[in-house]
Amino acid sequence: MHARKSGLGLMPLFALALAAPAAIAPLPAVAQSTDGAAIRAAVDDAQRPAAQRLRDRYRHPAETLGFFGVKPDQSVVEFLPSGGWYTAILAPMLSARGHYTGLVIKDAKAEASLAKLIAGGGDRYHGATGATLDPATATSTVPDGSADVVLTFRNVHNLIMDGGTTPANTFKAFFRMLKPGGVLGVVDHHLPETGDSAAEKATGYIKRSTVVALAQAAGFTLADESTVNANPKDTHDWPKGVWTLPPSLDLGDKDREKYLAIGESDRMTLKFVKPK
Repeated sequence: MHARKSGLGLMPLFALALAAPAAIAPLPAVAQSTDGAAIRAAVDDAQRPAAQRLRDRYRHPAETLGFFGVKPDQSVVEFLPSGGWYTAILAPMLSARGHYTGLVIKDAKAEASLAKLIAGGGDRYHGATGATLDPATATSTVPDGSADVVLTFRNVHNLIMDGGTTPANTFKAFFRMLKPGGVLGVVDHHLPETGDSAAEKATGYIKRSTVVALAQAAGFTLADESTVNANPKDTHDWPKGVWTLPPSLDLGDKDREKYLAIGESDRMTLKFVKPK
């Protein structure tokens, strides 16, 4: 997900208290476990679109999914899969023993887009289903207490940009759909705590404390975090926000090589748990 505007009712593009930063734990060596091998096989699958595979060096999907503890026999919900970058990894991996659910904001266009995405996966996405979330009521069509893992990649900033009760109620819906002990995995563009909070409404970058406060208010506990998707080359102050950097490159040819050399945005990777 790499939306540049809010507007959650159309398509899946879409002051909180500060929390003290937690210690960064080292990334688990996921490739050494059976589950890690399944993740790696899904990431390395030659049937993944070539254009999507080019982004692996920035998005570290095997390490990220391993950090969140995703397993091939789980029920996994992906919030706002958009073009399906992670869907192309998760849906095939879960097709034999688990279950993949794509979750979008309740809206006819968004639902049609999700249905097309899932249908486009054919047999590789066997068993994958779609569901909707209604931020007005903090509910979804995912049964309460049924999901092992809920994942959202670069989407929380869109909730913040949408404003109102949307961010808080979306996290409440995540909490409801997860089993006790279930995991909420969040990856998003990172705004340093010293940054101007007003930037969260315009740049795509959001503070770690903003995400933590939303999750904790919904009942989650911050269990761990990783620097796997961090990018120290990103100074968080670009003329077009995160969309200055690849893959969007909103400035076109202006300083294109400079932004390509920086790579994709600096991102936080946070693991929350629903208490048992």
